Amino acid sequence: MSLVNFHRVLIAIAILFCGGYGVYELVEFTENGEIGSLLISGFFFVVTVGLAYYLRYLKRILGVDE
Repeated sequence: MSLVNFHRVLIAIAILFCGGYGVYELVEFTENGEIGSLLISGFFFVVTVGLAYYLRYLKRILGVDE
C-alpha cells in the first residue's frame, strides 16, 4: 500500500468520524436545545465537507501523477 493510499484511508476515517459526531451533536441539540451543540454540529459538518473535498482532489493537491 502506498503512502497516498494510506493517507486516503485515514482521511476517509476522519470523514466518518466528523460526520458521525456532527450527527450526534445535532441529535443532542434536538433533544436538549443547547445552542452549543448546534454550533459544534455545524463546525463538524463543515470539517466533513472540507475533508471530502480534500479526499476527492488529494492527488492534485499533493502533486502526484495519476
